[in-house]
Amino acid sequence: MPLSDDQPHTRTRLPVGEQPSSQLNGRQPRPLRTLLAVLVVVTLLVVAISIANHGKPDPGGTARSSDHATPTAPVGAGPAPSGDQPVGTTSNGIPSGYPHTDQGAQSAATNYAVALGGADMFRADTRHTIVTTIADPAALPTLQTRLDQGFGGDTAARYGLDAQGHAPKGLTFVSRTVPVGTKQTGYNDAEAKIEVWCSGLAGLAGEHSVQPVTANWFTMTLSLRWTAGDWKLSDYASRPGPAPMPGDQQAATADEITGAVQQFGGFRYAR
Repeated sequence: MPLSDDQPHTRTRLPVGEQPSSQLNGRQPRPLRTLLAVLVVVTLLVVAISIANHGKPDPGGTARSSDHATPTAPVGAGPAPSGDQPVGTTSNGIPSGYPHTDQGAQSAATNYAVALGGADMFRADTRHTIVTTIADPAALPTLQTRLDQGFGGDTAARYGLDAQGHAPKGLTFVSRTVPVGTKQTGYNDAEAKIEVWCSGLAGLAGEHSVQPVTANWFTMTLSLRWTAGDWKLSDYASRPGPAPMPGDQQAATADEITGAVQQFGGFRYAR
């Protein structure tokens, strides 16, 4: 039966070797032993992961095998950007010396679209230099005649330019073509047909302009021929669009457009 609190209390001391085990269990583990145990567990995990991954193929090995590998586009994103390294030579300010490949033809077509859409095409002297530089010699006379008709006379007057293609005093004429993408629609070792989707700027920038600078979208089709070790233009055509929906953006003032045109240079587009 239980003892009452009135009973006298006695204390028994056991020998050291016979102390209860509960006292031993109350001891705290040594920090050094705990640290060593954790390090052993971590090491074993690292070794196990290394063994599990050993022999698996490297997903980036193929991409690193060549500096010219074509990146893969996400599903639904359309073709990935592609192309050879930019050409390293120019002729009359236009890149030249393109590779004798499909990608070389696309690079040539892209640069020729930029040249054909520039303000220099509205002046006879610079236009003739551009066409002579990019045209297949066999097609040069026909192309020169077509482009003289397309950029001179009524076209120049419609933009407010004089017969020499100069803007009125105090105004800046703007004509720039910005390639968005290319598509090859025919290719062999001798000829190529490339479509270049473009955005363009054209008009007179400045106060009291009757032809303010506007943006438009169009697609140029350029036929190229491999001639004398380079891709040269043999024919061209242009059609409107495809044009995206215009953004909800306030148009710049005449001064802002003039400043942008004078401060921001255009690009060559070898790729």
